[in-house]
Amino acid sequence: MTGNTEVVVIGGGYAGVMAANRLTQRNDVTVTLINPRPTFVERIRLHQVVAGNHHAVVDYREILPDGVRLVVDTVTRIDAAGHSLTLTTGDTIGYDYLIYAVGSGSADPRVPGAAEFAHPIAGLEEARRLRPVLAAAPAKAPVTVVGAGPTGIETAAELAESGRSVTLVCGRVLGPYLHPSGRRSVAGRLARLGVKVIDGPDAKVTAVTRDAVRLGDGRTLPSEVTIWTAGFGVPDLADRSGLSTDALGRLLTDETLTSVDDARIVAAGDSAAPSDLPFRMSCQAAGPLGAQAADTVLSRIAGERPATLTVGFAGQCISLGRRVGIFQFASKEDAAKRYYLGGRAGAKLKEFICAGTVKQLVDEGRKPGSYRLHRMFKEGKRQELLRAGRDGAPVTAERGA
Repeated sequence: MTGNTEVVVIGGGYAGVMAANRLTQRNDVTVTLINPRPTFVERIRLHQVVAGNHHAVVDYREILPDGVRLVVDTVTRIDAAGHSLTLTTGDTIGYDYLIYAVGSGSADPRVPGAAEFAHPIAGLEEARRLRPVLAAAPAKAPVTVVGAGPTGIETAAELAESGRSVTLVCGRVLGPYLHPSGRRSVAGRLARLGVKVIDGPDAKVTAVTRDAVRLGDGRTLPSEVTIWTAGFGVPDLADRSGLSTDALGRLLTDETLTSVDDARIVAAGDSAAPSDLPFRMSCQAAGPLGAQAADTVLSRIAGERPATLTVGFAGQCISLGRRVGIFQFASKEDAAKRYYLGGRAGAKLKEFICAGTVKQLVDEGRKPGSYRLHRMFKEGKRQELLRAGRDGAPVTAERGA
């Protein structure tokens, strides 16, 4: 033992790396990051992996400082009472504080045939497996993308721009987050790329076969390759370990991101459900939540009261091929406004944001504590909801301290 406070971070995504790098502010803290692969994945570029124009990985040596120890493995169980983790290798790692940042992945589609015949792309390995499937399909073979959130829109646009015949099945509405003005802009760009958009109340997939997709209204769409982007799920590690989670499996926390079960466990990113009012799954939330989680741990080590969440949003950025994009402006509470930035300017802003998220991690590693975006926003509707008790009040976790 080093005599230092041992902090372990599970998950090396945007939230986990931000938290790990920020923790190195103190010389008496030993930081270990556990991740199943030796490289950082740029999740917001996985549609480019599918299209074959980006590899979407960064060597951890480029973004982690020397003060963070990387363990390439997967945690199979959290022993909260014993303050230890069990790995797939059978090894155990002890901790004084744990940051739970396991992220998200593809959700169980629960549609007949989807698990067998559709290709999810929420993870790097999934996106990589799809590349040879597309390469083997004839150039004009029908490709169906299911799900009209950012990933679905971006994937459909990338493939159509490369000459593929693409149908985008929305399930309900194209870009549900977007303001109607932004949605019209996206629809126009997809139409110019030749993407056939199927939306409306009957645009829900009811079955997937090897060469077709069936819709709720009885229509059958020929589909040589079906890509599934509808919805995200989270790993069930917290639930399997006996910790309190929300219905999706995210770790339930208070407004400092501390587990409601144990004050030595703090959550960050897509796998956190503060006050059972989780934020939108996004790298936009992951960075601030990672910083908040680290600050909570550092406050507890220092014997101080941790600050509560003040995370805010700016909007949603979607690429529409390599030359066009859109930035949908939003309120800090994450409600879309009527204003958007489109065209080439939108594409440049999207690329700036993609590169900027990695740069933020690098900068935090070089100068821990310099990231401040999670402290830019003041109280808003979230705090009003919590005070009113309409969706549950914050819980202060003191057990396990």
